[in-house]
Amino acid sequence: MVFDTKVAILVLDDLAVWQKLNVTAFLATGIAAAAPEAMGEPYEDAAGRPHARLLGQPMLIFAAGPEVLQRAFRQAIERNLTRAVYVRAMFSTGHDAANRDAFRAEPPDAPDLVGLSLRGPRKDVDKATKGAVLHA
Repeated sequence: MVFDTKVAILVLDDLAVWQKLNVTAFLATGIAAAAPEAMGEPYEDAAGRPHARLLGQPMLIFAAGPEVLQRAFRQAIERNLTRAVYVRAMFSTGHDAANRDAFRAEPPDAPDLVGLSLRGPRKDVDKATKGAVLHA
């Protein structure tokens, strides 16, 4: 199936594995919350038990250095892509309100990004993620 939109998650390449997984999980939920129309139907197992819905399209996970993250951030703003952000300071907070405060304290044009997720027209997401490599 070909989708009109694309979802990409960029994660700083030099993070510890637990940090990469944590950042990816948070960023995926940001895109899912911002795009409820992209959510699939609930799952049901063979016993009839309900399970939660998942995003109805693939998400590509990229590794990126700081420069690529900053470029993608600027491109996402210029192209008005849906975006979720994770900055380094959020590793030291303990709850959602503190995360928002940490992000608000960042320089608006150059936050200390460790992760960024994007959703929008395929062509625009491709241009924003140029230079990032699929995560291995």
